[in-house]
Amino acid sequence: MKSQMFGALRAVLTVATISAAVFLVGGQAQSAQAQVRNLPDFTDLVEQVGPSVVNIRTSEKVALRSAQSGPGEEELLDFFRRFGLPVPNIPKQAPKKGQPQAPQAQEEEQPKGVGSGFILSADGLIMTNAHVVEGADEVLVTLTDKREFKAKIIGADKRSDIALVKIEASGLPAVKVGDVNKLRVGEWVMAIGSPFGLENSVTAGIVSAKLRDTGDYLPFIQTDVAINPGNSGGPLINMRGEVVGVNSQIYSRSGGYMGISFAIPMDEAVRVSDQIRSTGRVSRGRLGVQIDQVSKEVAESIGLGKPMGALVRSVEAGSPAEKGGVEAGDIITKFEGKPIEKSSDLPRMVGGTKPGTKTTVTVFRRGANRDLTVVVAEVEADKAMAKAPAAKEDKPKASLAAQAFGLVVADLSDGQKKELSLKSGVRVEAATDAAARGGLREGDVILQIANVDVSSVREFDAVIAKFDKSRAMSVLFRRADWTQYTVLKAAK
Repeated sequence: MKSQMFGALRAVLTVATISAAVFLVGGQAQSAQAQVRNLPDFTDLVEQVGPSVVNIRTSEKVALRSAQSGPGEEELLDFFRRFGLPVPNIPKQAPKKGQPQAPQAQEEEQPKGVGSGFILSADGLIMTNAHVVEGADEVLVTLTDKREFKAKIIGADKRSDIALVKIEASGLPAVKVGDVNKLRVGEWVMAIGSPFGLENSVTAGIVSAKLRDTGDYLPFIQTDVAINPGNSGGPLINMRGEVVGVNSQIYSRSGGYMGISFAIPMDEAVRVSDQIRSTGRVSRGRLGVQIDQVSKEVAESIGLGKPMGALVRSVEAGSPAEKGGVEAGDIITKFEGKPIEKSSDLPRMVGGTKPGTKTTVTVFRRGANRDLTVVVAEVEADKAMAKAPAAKEDKPKASLAAQAFGLVVADLSDGQKKELSLKSGVRVEAATDAAARGGLREGDVILQIANVDVSSVREFDAVIAKFDKSRAMSVLFRRADWTQYTVLKAAK
C-alpha cells in the first residue's frame, strides 16, 4: 500500500517538475520576445524621412593643357591629379619662330566631392554642410527617385559649416525639424546619407553627449552613429522622424569612422540658415577680446573663489571691449545678465547677439564685480598684429627678486611712451624660465604685476620683493596694440 502511495507521489512530483520547467521555458521565451519588441525599429522612419535626403555631387572647372606642353609635362600633371595633389602652375613657353601658335587653354568640369543634404522646403531649398559645396563650380543634387537637378548655392557659413542650396522643383517631401532641447543623452538616433558615395545608406546609434565643445560658435551633438566621408550634410533623425542635427564631423585617426561623430544642433543650423536665406550671409557679434579658461590656479591668485567665467587674455585696441572698459586680466562672469560657466559660453553668447546691440558685461576685477556697458560690433577678418619695436640698447641686469621669475626689465624712454601711447610700465628686455613659460617675451611692456600698477623698474622691483614667491603672480602687459594677461609661478 505504501509503495503504491509513494509511486503516485513520485508521479505527481514529476508532472509538477515538468510543468514548472515548461512554465520557466515559456517565461524565458516571453521575456526574450518582450526584449525583441523593445528594440528600436527604424523601418518606418526610413520610409518617412528617406525621400527627403539627397545626394550632392560637386565639380570644379579645371584648365586643360594644350598639346604644346613640354616633354613629360602632361604625365607629370596627370600624376598630381591622380593622387589628389595640388596641380602646379607650369608657365607656358613662347613658341619658337616658325612654329604654329598654340591654341588657348580650355576648361572642363572635373568631380570634386560627394556629400549629403536634406530638403527644408517643398520648393527645393536644401541644407548641407558648407565644406561640401566649398569651391564648387557646379552642384548636382540627386533625389531618391533618381531625378537630378543643378543646384544654386544660396549661401554658406564656414564658421558653423552650414550651407543652403536651391533646386528648381516643387512638391518635394520636406523634413520635420525637431526640438533639440528635448534630445536626451542615450536616446536612439539615425543618420541617412551617402558615405563613400553609397546613396541612401542608413546607420543608427545613440546620443553620446550634448553641448560638446569642439568649435567657437557651436555646441555639437556627439553620437556613436557610423558617419563616414560622404555623410557630411545629412540629417540626424530622432525616433519621431524629426531632424535634430546636421552630421558634420568625425573624430578619427584613420580617416574613417572610429565610434565618435558630431552633428550641428538643428536649432543653431536653422538660426544660421534663416540669415543666409534673408541676406545671403551670417552676421555675428564680437567684443574684441582673446579669452581663456579660468584655471583653479588663476581663480585662487585673484580671489575669485571657484573657476568660472572667461579670462580676458588680451583686449584689441579700439574694440567694443576696450571702449566699454574691459581690461586684460578681467574675468567676464556674465553677459547680458546670463552667467558664464566656462569660457566657450562667451563666444556663443556674443556671436548670437545682433551687431549694434548695447549690452551689459559683468567682470570680476581686483576682488569685486563690475558692470560695464559695451556696444557689440560685427565679426570681421582677423587683423595681423604688428610687433612692438625692440630698442637695441645695453641690456640691464635683473634684480635678485625678478630673477626668480626669469625677468629682466628696463624703464621706458619718453619716446617709447609716446610711440606706444603709454604713461607707465616697464619694458621686458629678457624673458626666461617662468616668464617665458607664461608667454612673455622681449619687447613686451609690463603695466601691472600682482594687481599693482608699475611705472618704473624701482616700483617693479619693490612689488616683486614683497611678493610671496610660493604663489602665482598675475601680470598685465602690452604687446603691440593688444593688452594681455598671464600668470607666472616662480621656480622652486
